Amino acid sequence: MTRFSNDLFVRNKREADLVEYAKRLATEIDKTAGKYDELGEFPFEHFDLLEREGFFKLTIPKKYGGDEISLYEMLLIQEQLGKADASTALSIGWHLLTFLNVRETSPWPEEAFERISRAAVEDGSLMNIISTERGKGNISRGGKPGTIARKTVGGYIITGEKAFASLAPILNHFSIIAYIEEEDVTAEFLITKNEQVEVINTWNALGMRATGSHDIIFHDVFVPEADLLAKLDASKLNRFLADGRVYSLEIPAVYLGIAGAARDFAVDFAKNTYSHSLEDYISKAAHIRQKLGEIELLYQTSRNLLYSIASRFEQDPSLKNELTIDVNIAKHVICNHAVEIVAKAMRIVGGRSIAKGNKLERLFRDVQCAAFNPPQDDLVIEQLAAFLLSNGVKEEIKV
Repeated sequence: MTRFSNDLFVRNKREADLVEYAKRLATEIDKTAGKYDELGEFPFEHFDLLEREGFFKLTIPKKYGGDEISLYEMLLIQEQLGKADASTALSIGWHLLTFLNVRETSPWPEEAFERISRAAVEDGSLMNIISTERGKGNISRGGKPGTIARKTVGGYIITGEKAFASLAPILNHFSIIAYIEEEDVTAEFLITKNEQVEVINTWNALGMRATGSHDIIFHDVFVPEADLLAKLDASKLNRFLADGRVYSLEIPAVYLGIAGAARDFAVDFAKNTYSHSLEDYISKAAHIRQKLGEIELLYQTSRNLLYSIASRFEQDPSLKNELTIDVNIAKHVICNHAVEIVAKAMRIVGGRSIAKGNKLERLFRDVQCAAFNPPQDDLVIEQLAAFLLSNGVKEEIKV
């Protein structure tokens, strides 16, 4: 059998080329990732690079000028980008998975999807779905959003506020979830940024400091009827839950990238750090080898889990609704393993790993954010308990 890479999860030449492409971009982004982390500023130059290199069109359908890469291929790319800068990888990941999700589930009118797709390909216009509100959490869990849409001539007037809007500094348009009072229904709208859309610079976090996840306020924003993308049926599972969970494997892929970066850092340090007391490199020390072995066990377990689920979906896309529990388990396991891997790497490197400017210090802060990306650990555990108590019948819970 022909081998296209030393990486067993790279299965063909196309995937090998995509990984090399991602590594090349990651090498450039890694040069300035620390600067933007320290400043807490949005890395516009990273996104200029990604746009020039065609990154924005990766998951867009070929018929609209995109590359139409698969979920599996997206995970390979995002893992590599996450090694360089998790902030950039996670934020651009929302764009990638939005197009992949909508491409596969078709929840929007095709005319609107074509318009948004061509804007990304031709104008470099990024996309994200903004649904979180302060005090309400992620309204895809089923609650009514505080953002209100009122019917008016030719469309809707939207008022309200959203939080944790990743990519906010660079978005020209994005979708939001709002409550239509007259119809007692929740709907998704396309918002085009104008003077009534105000971005408030609120993002100043421990980790993922360069995602630009600010708040957005809507001051009586007019949205034309054509930009009503979808109405959510409260009696049915929507793509934000079962129908779209498989695409959210992109989240653990980024944190797996963090883990891989910490692993590589620790291995390089152990092989190149000389100990005068050992009269040899520290890679010869038993306790260092023990930690490296533990890191590799966690890392390889995580990679196997991520790509095996993606491969199952690839072989049979009809399984996407049945893979919800598997995807949630993957997020829980991979992200918690990533936290452990970074911690063990820091033990190998020692006190210098907590110094500002050391990449491990940034990786440590970034990986802590995994606990706050959905689904959170307690809900995954509850889902598994519910599965067992229902005699093995998979029931979707709002995560």
